[in-house]
Amino acid sequence: MTMAERPMVGVGVMLLRGSTTLLGKRLRAHGAGAYGWCGGHVEFGESLEEAAAREVMEESGLKVHDLSLLCVSNVREYGRHYIDVEFLAHDFEGTPSVREPDRLESWAWYPLDALPSPLFLPVRLALRSYRTGQVYNP
Repeated sequence: MTMAERPMVGVGVMLLRGSTTLLGKRLRAHGAGAYGWCGGHVEFGESLEEAAAREVMEESGLKVHDLSLLCVSNVREYGRHYIDVEFLAHDFEGTPSVREPDRLESWAWYPLDALPSPLFLPVRLALRSYRTGQVYNP
């Protein structure tokens, strides 16, 4: 088995502001055209929380505090395989801005009961976990 054949570890952060969540339309890579929140790969030596906070800062300019575990998913989609760990953040500072314009069209706050479509699969799974309390999505 080569490194390319092994699952990767990804993280994502559901940022909540009242009853809204921050989503952006993905422009490239897996899930292009779908709406997702901040997230990416865990780098060597990082904790999951450090990776999640770094990805939020790199992609949106927001600084998160007090992340809590939302769910873990085994995502096999888009021609890739990820062990995906999603976090929830109620506490953050700053105003979101597009920091990676080659990867993301824009950021916007969407009501949880009126989300855009299509949603990136890890986001769909995490939203199900948020609504049901299910922590593991096989």
